[in-house]
Amino acid sequence: MADSSSSENGKVCVAVRGIRKNFGENEVLKGINFDVRCGEIFVIMGPSGSGKSVLLKHLIGLEQPSAGEVHIDGHAIESPELLSKYRIAMVFQSGALLSSLSVSQNVGLYLREHRLKPLDEIDDIVREKLKIVGLEGAEDKMPTELSGGMKKRVAIARALVMEPQLILYDEPTSELDPLISITIGQEILKMRDETGATSIVVTHDRGLGFGIADRMAIIRHGEILALGTPMQVRNSENEEVQTFLNASFQRQPNDNEQNEEEEEES
Repeated sequence: MADSSSSENGKVCVAVRGIRKNFGENEVLKGINFDVRCGEIFVIMGPSGSGKSVLLKHLIGLEQPSAGEVHIDGHAIESPELLSKYRIAMVFQSGALLSSLSVSQNVGLYLREHRLKPLDEIDDIVREKLKIVGLEGAEDKMPTELSGGMKKRVAIARALVMEPQLILYDEPTSELDPLISITIGQEILKMRDETGATSIVVTHDRGLGFGIADRMAIIRHGEILALGTPMQVRNSENEEVQTFLNASFQRQPNDNEQNEEEEEES
């Protein structure tokens, strides 16, 4: 998206004020309020179906609220034209790579389509961004040749090319194994350090959320239940927050295992 004169060395701040969203009689968002500070990583966390992805769509103008406003640097975002003043990058849950294009073509697509740089300079930029995410030498690979984690990292490199002021991540570790999820979390932190961009991450991954957040919000049933630093959220007295944070699968022993335990105790 086009450049703008944003505050604090190009970083942007986001404010969500009273966002409500109805789909027919179903109220999905119920008066959401929070602020995202310039340059921080803000995590929106909650279980599936809590309204996280719908909220994210409001932040990039894909959904219009039934009530309330989203502000970027104090300006209410009421149209795509206003959003286009800012460099906003989105890292989609699936990676959203174009299957007919190579890795380098996917990463450099924004620069080529907008004719922002000479072709040879675009190639250099693409190689630089792929090196940052650990994919140096993967320029000619096709998306079908990539693992899920590699696709996510290509998507991050594509966002880096834009030199974004605001980066939004939608479930960046979904369908990834725990070790790759750690890598993606490290890439999100590195991305912030490399660009200074403000980051908003939507996830149900508790490990990722607490590992990268400067501040965070827990959302459930379209309402924010807790808001603050990771420590403040961990110490929330809200029962639903604690249920979400401490949920784990407890396998019950079958009859044979129960009998063996009783024999060992006797």
